[in-house]
Amino acid sequence: QVQLVESGGGLVQAGESLVLSCTVSTSTFSAYTVGWFRQGPGKEREFVATIASNGRSILYADSMKGRTTVSRDTRKSTVYLRMNSLRPEDTARYYCAAAWQPGRSLSGSDYKEFDYWGQGTPVTVSS
Repeated sequence: QVQLVESGGGLVQAGESLVLSCTVSTSTFSAYTVGWFRQGPGKEREFVATIASNGRSILYADSMKGRTTVSRDTRKSTVYLRMNSLRPEDTARYYCAAAWQPGRSLSGSDYKEFDYWGQGTPVTVSS
């Protein structure tokens, strides 16, 4: 069973930055595409960013482009999500998820493609 644990959430002011981490407990980390999603109060789950298993294919939601960077460290089996210039509308619980890559064609932005999910970490941005 693959387990994902997010960390790094918290309370920040608008304009500040935050780095979220997602540690994936599996010996086959390099075979998983890892995505970030979020769900704000009263909102549906929303795609944020995805990094493919090879680390070279990256996708961002339009709302996050230019102020977000996703990266992965294979040695640590960890994926990072750095968010800059945070806005109150970024307030949400952020989840990471892993999708087995080999043999699959993934869009990377559809939550239904992801096999395993973490419990999420809350991010609150005050104005």
